[in-house]
Amino acid sequence: MLVTGGTGSFGKKFAQMILEQPIRKLIVFSRDELKQHQMRTDGFDDPRIRYFIGDVRDIDRVRRAMEGVDIVVHAAALKQVPACEYNPMEAIMTNVMGARNVIEAALDTGVQRVIALSTDKAVNPINLYGATKLCAEKLMIQSNSYAGTKEIRFSCVRYGNVVGSRGSVIPLFLEQRKAGTLTVTDERMTRFWITLEQGVRFVIRCIEQMHGGEVFVPKIPSMNMKELVKAIGGNAKVEVIGIRPGEKVHELLVSDDEARHCVELPDMFVITPTHPWWSQDKWAHGKSPPEGFRYGSDGNAQKLSVEDLRKMISGLEVTG
Repeated sequence: MLVTGGTGSFGKKFAQMILEQPIRKLIVFSRDELKQHQMRTDGFDDPRIRYFIGDVRDIDRVRRAMEGVDIVVHAAALKQVPACEYNPMEAIMTNVMGARNVIEAALDTGVQRVIALSTDKAVNPINLYGATKLCAEKLMIQSNSYAGTKEIRFSCVRYGNVVGSRGSVIPLFLEQRKAGTLTVTDERMTRFWITLEQGVRFVIRCIEQMHGGEVFVPKIPSMNMKELVKAIGGNAKVEVIGIRPGEKVHELLVSDDEARHCVELPDMFVITPTHPWWSQDKWAHGKSPPEGFRYGSDGNAQKLSVEDLRKMISGLEVTG
């Protein structure tokens, strides 16, 4: 098994949890030798781990890393919205061309399953990060057409904001709380939330269930920004600084257009491809959402309470 972006927030949690299972080998593929060294010294020194330095932009290196691999989890990406807006070429090279390189290398080396991580920002994108992830999704799904007689299958997992991931608003608020003022772009905002552990468990489950061509969307809670501030801020002041370029007030995980070829299960939605090679029988046990359905953070029936969020971030608490 190989995970790209293996030293990131998701990659480390994935490594921790997948090594609890009887796997033969896990290749941690990333471009930063310091992060690999830190990961190893942080306890990830299991003899089944191989630390492989490389960049998803380098197809030859990706191809070499995939020799003898049966499952690939593609988590490498540039994901900070402002950074992608300011460095559009870099975002495209990593998020779009990197996905293409993962696909090409997997097709060439006998990999059996590839699952890529996506984001709610890929749905009706208004920023470059979301647009690149939408392109990556399209590349992954359509690449099933290139499988031919090979056993390889490609699918995607799409979920919302990860509690405590690097660069997210929760660690920012925890840090700002020390100074007594939290900066909020727009108090009307709502966002989907999922923990790293929930995200990893969902990805592992989807690897086991995928037929190739699906976009898997978990049913997860959402929260209003005012409630988020209340959960974290305590007596801190709130400064509204205005919505930033590329931000939405509410996020979507399934658009109304996608809902027409989506099936609903008790704990997730499965967006199925519209290509001729796809058989609807593969998810016949799911039910179709009602006409006009959309899965947005604003209309989500599953709400995250202040107490629920405090429990989720209990391990992230900072002093001060």
